Amino acid sequence: MFKNYFKIAFRNLWKNKGFTFINIAGLAIGLSCFILIALYVTNELDYDRFYPNAERIYRVDADIKFGGNLLNLTVSSDPMGPTLKKDYPQVEDYTRIYASEGSKIVRKGNDYFNEEKIVYADSTFFNLFPQTVLSGETKTALFEPNTVVISETAAKKYFSTTNASGKTIEIDQKPFKVTAVIKDMPRNSHFHFDFIMSMKNVDYQWNSFLSHNFHTYILLRPGTDYHAFEKNFTQVLEQHVFPQASQLISGLTSMDEFRKAGNMLNYSLMPLTKIHLYSQRYPELEANGNIQYVYIFSAVALFILLIACINFMNLSTARSVSRAKEVGIRKVLGTRRKSLISQFLSESTLMALISLILAIVITYFVLPGFNDIAAKSMSIRDIFNPTLLPFLIALPFIVGLLAGLYPAFFLSKFKPVSVLKGRTNAGFKKNILRSGLVVFQFFTSIVLIIGTIIIYKQLHFIQTTSLGFNKNQVLIVDGAWALNKNDEAFKNEVLKLPGVESATMSGYIPVNSSRSDNTYSRDATMNQKNALSMQTWKVDYDYIGTMGMQIIKGRNFSKDFGTDSSAVILNEAAVRVLGFDNPVGNKIYQNFPGGAGSVMKVYNIIGVVKDFHFESLRHNIYPLGLILEHNNTIMSFRINTADVKPLIAQIKNKWTALAPGMPFSYRFMDEAFNNIYRSEQQVGKISITFAILAIFIACLGLFGLVTYMAEQRTKEIGIRKVLGASVGQVTGMLSRDFLKLVLIASLIAFPVAWWVMHRWLQDFAYRIKIDWWVFLIAGLIALLIALATVSFQAIKAAMANPAKSLRTE
Repeated sequence: MFKNYFKIAFRNLWKNKGFTFINIAGLAIGLSCFILIALYVTNELDYDRFYPNAERIYRVDADIKFGGNLLNLTVSSDPMGPTLKKDYPQVEDYTRIYASEGSKIVRKGNDYFNEEKIVYADSTFFNLFPQTVLSGETKTALFEPNTVVISETAAKKYFSTTNASGKTIEIDQKPFKVTAVIKDMPRNSHFHFDFIMSMKNVDYQWNSFLSHNFHTYILLRPGTDYHAFEKNFTQVLEQHVFPQASQLISGLTSMDEFRKAGNMLNYSLMPLTKIHLYSQRYPELEANGNIQYVYIFSAVALFILLIACINFMNLSTARSVSRAKEVGIRKVLGTRRKSLISQFLSESTLMALISLILAIVITYFVLPGFNDIAAKSMSIRDIFNPTLLPFLIALPFIVGLLAGLYPAFFLSKFKPVSVLKGRTNAGFKKNILRSGLVVFQFFTSIVLIIGTIIIYKQLHFIQTTSLGFNKNQVLIVDGAWALNKNDEAFKNEVLKLPGVESATMSGYIPVNSSRSDNTYSRDATMNQKNALSMQTWKVDYDYIGTMGMQIIKGRNFSKDFGTDSSAVILNEAAVRVLGFDNPVGNKIYQNFPGGAGSVMKVYNIIGVVKDFHFESLRHNIYPLGLILEHNNTIMSFRINTADVKPLIAQIKNKWTALAPGMPFSYRFMDEAFNNIYRSEQQVGKISITFAILAIFIACLGLFGLVTYMAEQRTKEIGIRKVLGASVGQVTGMLSRDFLKLVLIASLIAFPVAWWVMHRWLQDFAYRIKIDWWVFLIAGLIALLIALATVSFQAIKAAMANPAKSLRTE
């Protein structure tokens, strides 16, 4: 029986090729969009779940507020991991990762390469994060100093084989024994390392609970409630943190007193499987995703799928008029309503199956482009994900049922006498369901349009807002420490080149670089009222000028003042926290543990620099100080030339002459700044892509409805034309109802879009206002597209010969 249903269904679809193509194409595009977003969402949700004990692994995070500066850290102190393992039986194991600042130089013969995916880790690393071993073994791989585990990629790069265990590799001019080669870490891991060196090679281990530099992961024993375990951190604070903090802060008698003064030091556990989507802290081992975007794109996928199904229903209903007499004849010949429903459901299911196959083909071809936009490396094989595959298998039957149900019942309820006499008008205006579906389609499209416009407005604001420094035309040379004693010579040689205006050496730049947080006080004896936590950047005399920053009080560093080696220039945020009315001439004190109020160094405030952004615009500007101290981590050059490539080639030649064999690595500051907002740029591109597709699919449905209405009102149109109605009048009559629906959709979409985008903008400390014209433009775009779609078919119907439509009367 089912075979017969599908056979008849196939013949009917083939007989109406134009209708079939439009219907299948609309549903296939909608399904393809759904599959693409589903692949993206499942990829995001699957991070780190492949580790055997993923559900029992947690990272120790720290929230610190002291001296007015709030830090949400992914790192904890050196002794935190060992202490938790020793004192708490709930902790089965732990490991620490120390990611030192910048890259390291790895040697291959006479060539040197900068490697950034390089960390130190405890020997227990592979207990928590087991990897596929290609050579050697990982159980004891990091027990000894000067040992390293390398990835498959690194092994092939430096040894041309994965069988590299037992061989020696030079890292930062030190020999390391390769104890194991592991397969490249899975793409859905929140970290990826090519070199994992023994923790015993870390040059300094603080053994201080006040220095936070280690990513610490713990493995809890089965059955342990991690929320309950977090309460133990109160005991850790009292037993281990307080004794050291009381040496630093004069008069501190308890951690409760510390908190009552408005300060904070809290530890918490972040589940491994939530790090990628829920952790927006510092310093992340890699850039993470955002659970908000997963929610948003999941909703978009569902809405686009619903739009496609709605179109399927509307187009099938539009075609129903031409099949009304077929239904009437079948009923006269004794066909039961149940059989008719089964027949029409078979047709819709068959089309859904064909649409799904076509959708998978479309997905296969567009996936590489989508990967580029979303910065992913997804494969069509990912549809076999055990979470996604069962749903995809059931999808055509669900869609076929939902999309075919209404047309099936709509057609099968026709009375034979009525349909054979040509009276099949079900009344467009009275069909609230169909009108509601059109409103829903354009509601979704308008929300996507508004969201896309606001995302791009915020990105434009970020690009054009005053940052407090000039990011344009600045060439950054990383790893300048490889020049050793030739760093000043390199700087001076490059300054001689035409097109180079100024140069500076520093440890930090006001785009994504590392942090250096230190604690200072207004007085020689630190207490909770006079303390300030701020970043401290080591710079040279030319830093402020090269970066285009502005001194608003006092002066810049100068070689004319020998005392500037103990001088500091503060930003406005630091001055506000310290409470200085006239900061220039005052002192601040850097304090380290070693006795109550012990002072390490005294700095004279010689100037105040206008606040500048050195983090994402999601964050406020925090206190910062610039000190004059040699640091050749980064070399920055302000250039002024239209032809950059020859200048870079000249700079590289200078580098090669002074640092033979050392890798030359450069970037531009404006590009580094843009990379901070890569995720927003990706979301913007994805949003505009799916907004266009949603509108296109909605217009297909609108086209179907206009066709349906024009067919139902054929005789009415003929009579109106005979009585003198113009083409314009008839077109207006047919278009009016649809345009009203688009207006209704706009009125519903506006407040919803405002609420969603308002919440998204709250992630930015510096953000745009949502202007009223954004909604006007979005509504007009939807209205004009709908008008163009409706007018095409309406004009066609209005221009038809009335004699043909009235011939049967």
